[in-house]
Amino acid sequence: GIQSIQNCFLTGFISISGGDVCVSGHDSGPLFEEQPSSLIYPEGLSEGKVTLSCQARASPAASYRWLLNGTEVPLGLDLRYTLVAGNLVISSPESIRDTGSYQCLAINRCGTIISRAANLKFGYLHDFPPDSRSPQTAYEGVGAFLACQPPTHYPALSYRWLINDFPNFIKKDDDRWFVSQVTGNLYMAKAEPNDTGNYFCFTTINMDISTKSTFSKAIQLTALPDGTQDMFSLSSKCASRQRRTRWQDTPPTWSASPTESKSPALKAPNVCDVLRVSEWAASRFGLLACISKVDGLMPSKDRVEVNGARLRISNLALEDSGMYQCVAENKHGTVYSTAELRVQVQAPDFRLNPVRRLIPAARGGQVMMECRPRAAPKPSLFWSRGTELLTNGITVTPDGVLWINNISRADEGKYTCFAENYLGKANSTGHLSVRDATKITLAPSNADINQGENVTLQCHASHDPTMDLTFTWALNGVLLDLEDSAGPYHRVEGKENIGDLLAVNAKLSQAGVYTCAAQTVVDSASASAKLVVRGPPGPPGGLLIKNVAETSVELRWSRGYDNHSPIGKYVIMGRSSLSSEWKKMRTDPVNIEGNAESARVMGLMPWMDYEFQVIASNILGSGEPSMPSHTIRTQQAAPTVAPSGLGGGGGDSNELIVTWTPMAREYQNGDGFVYVLAFRKKDTQPWTVVRVPHVESSRYVYYNDSLAPYSPFEVKIKAFNRRGEGPFSQIALVYSAEEEPTVGPSGVNATALTAFEIQVSWEPVQQLSADGILRGYEIRYWRQHEREAAADRVRTAGLEATARVSGLRPSTRYHVAVLAYNSAGTGPPSPRTTVTTRKPPPNRRPGNVSWKADGSSVTVRWDHVKAMHNESAVLGYKVLYKHEGQNSLKVLDKAKTSMSLPLPKDNSYVVLEVRSWGEGGDGPAHEIIVSRDSGTGMMVQNGGPSPRCSPPLHLLSGLLLFALGL
Repeated sequence: GIQSIQNCFLTGFISISGGDVCVSGHDSGPLFEEQPSSLIYPEGLSEGKVTLSCQARASPAASYRWLLNGTEVPLGLDLRYTLVAGNLVISSPESIRDTGSYQCLAINRCGTIISRAANLKFGYLHDFPPDSRSPQTAYEGVGAFLACQPPTHYPALSYRWLINDFPNFIKKDDDRWFVSQVTGNLYMAKAEPNDTGNYFCFTTINMDISTKSTFSKAIQLTALPDGTQDMFSLSSKCASRQRRTRWQDTPPTWSASPTESKSPALKAPNVCDVLRVSEWAASRFGLLACISKVDGLMPSKDRVEVNGARLRISNLALEDSGMYQCVAENKHGTVYSTAELRVQVQAPDFRLNPVRRLIPAARGGQVMMECRPRAAPKPSLFWSRGTELLTNGITVTPDGVLWINNISRADEGKYTCFAENYLGKANSTGHLSVRDATKITLAPSNADINQGENVTLQCHASHDPTMDLTFTWALNGVLLDLEDSAGPYHRVEGKENIGDLLAVNAKLSQAGVYTCAAQTVVDSASASAKLVVRGPPGPPGGLLIKNVAETSVELRWSRGYDNHSPIGKYVIMGRSSLSSEWKKMRTDPVNIEGNAESARVMGLMPWMDYEFQVIASNILGSGEPSMPSHTIRTQQAAPTVAPSGLGGGGGDSNELIVTWTPMAREYQNGDGFVYVLAFRKKDTQPWTVVRVPHVESSRYVYYNDSLAPYSPFEVKIKAFNRRGEGPFSQIALVYSAEEEPTVGPSGVNATALTAFEIQVSWEPVQQLSADGILRGYEIRYWRQHEREAAADRVRTAGLEATARVSGLRPSTRYHVAVLAYNSAGTGPPSPRTTVTTRKPPPNRRPGNVSWKADGSSVTVRWDHVKAMHNESAVLGYKVLYKHEGQNSLKVLDKAKTSMSLPLPKDNSYVVLEVRSWGEGGDGPAHEIIVSRDSGTGMMVQNGGPSPRCSPPLHLLSGLLLFALGL
């Protein structure tokens, strides 16, 4: 700690080695980046290693040494110690040899610093004694405790208790139990019969690199019914206090008289104290400050002043250079802070900072001449003009600055500054040149413009012709950027002595005081003018909302800037929580005059959130809106409209389903919202009224065993909230749930149209006027070897008595049944019928297709397609002609295998498709592309075109695009 550092100071143990000199501006003393930290190492773990960290930033790089309890660690002599970079590694650490306080020293030629102390300690936890524990007894309703008696250990233990088996720990949130983390004892506030069992004290020690645990022998606890009067039970007052507090880590006062049994009870005076919650405030830190020089002796006491954590050294000497550390320590630890002091000495030297050689100045003005040589200690300074020493009438500041006021031509000449300290002397000379003063000859004039207009502010000046003149402009003291071509300000091009300013598209923010400054290197002159920009009003302020009613509120505001044009009127904008868009509001008065500061907003929705803005306007336009008001909610009111979309129907048997559109937020008008629904059977008198909660509700289901199917009901609905009820809607007619059809179609007939399609027809059933409305028919079909439950289904959308079913398999036998359906479901199936789809068409295109173009027509020929035994016979051929949106289909019988077709007159292309057809349907097609100049061509079975008649690629691609468009 601090004492060990002071010992080092007294013995001169720490010193800079090698005699090297610390180079100013190049070298730097050490500064810690990482310091050692205290740790606890497991005792007996002899083959491990301990690493204490130490890294410092320094130039040149630091070397490292270590101290153990103030004595240097024998690095290189004891092989157990290794230095890795700056880190100390201890191999096979031992408690007797290695316990102690470690500090790291970082050293270079600029000085030495010492780290904070890190303590290395060894932790251990012995086993509990092997002796058996004595049984304990507790009585129901009475407190008791079990002693842990932990084994020797270091550092502190954490304690838990087991009941019967591992890991059945006593729960921390059980208020009847308290485990002291000081003694390890287990305290029971109020014994219960089920507390009987074997108890084990479980201890754990946590070290930096490992954790160790052990537990005691079993302590048998027997909980007995309350049978004695001398055992003190908790009073009801204390018991209630126990239920609403938590045990603290400071154990209560528990004791047992030596003459009592081994089942101790609470002593009566301390029963309630057991349950008291205590809170301890953290103690304040007592800071001890110590500032010392690390790498040598401190300056003598008469030159050193220590005030708390501050160190002051007077009359610095070269030997005061070095590293200084401040050490702060209290009972919680020690911290170090490091600084490097460099003391320099130097004779006066002007080489780096001479007096300016040429010093121009304006007549009538003032000039400053600086004299700043490098010197240590601080030199004496004085000035001369030529050979005359300057004293009277001349101002020279303590730091050597020469001031000359009200300059005239007579002040021109050479000026020399002399500097002297005990190490030597030096001087430096400059020449003062007096010039004509700069003056404003045409000052800018005040101007008054409207927003968006342009204005030119004039500024002319005279100056010494031997120097350059520049103009700058400032607005309200802020310099303007005149180089930005896209900006609002531009310099007017002209003679050197003209600095006019052009402001374009003026904004309100450009109003203010404009200052023109004409400058040379020696002086400047300036003049100002005021620019007024008139525009729309600024935003009103202080917007408040008063007198909130159901459909109106009162707004009050304060007028904003009129921007030099009187306010003509105000407009109030508002928006509700339903939309982010601001809208103009209805107000009273309708037109709000410019001198008004309040108005009433009308036509609001009850129980709705609103915010408002106020916009002022004048003859130049509307201004920016005010800041939005705080959000308010209008007062509640009874609903004024009825829910819409009333209807219903459908559902299961004996049900009446009524539906409606949920009430939109803007029509609810208040909370506590419910729907009031009334319904009655048509042509009857009494209404049944029900209340449906929740505004999101959109349906109500009424169930009655005696409800006849498809019975007409009159229904109406209204809204209700905390402020009352709204009007009923118009009456709607809703039917109760239908019943499924009770009869099925008859006379079902199925006919195969192709290999993939059949047609089904049937005799329709009678309309279900009493029990529902017939919606259509459902056709079910399934293959012969399948079950009816796996049938595919197709429904008609109307009452037609015939339908086509496609997507079937060729040469397959199907069962077919037809059922009527309505909104309740399907009725019984018709008697089933069977049908077999036809054989599939030949799976081959017509072969050897050839064509010959002859003038205005083309003749196409092909070979006959012969069907296989499992294919349907070919009855003929279909030729499809496609040209520029015109399609025509020619159907030929199988006796014809050629056809002539017209060619377009414009020499464009046509697409021809040829395919076979029969009972099984159409076969695959051959497609050819022909034009007037195609000549003769032929396509083999795979459809490849003949090379001698292929159209050019670019024409073919255009044709294909055309064909896709068809």
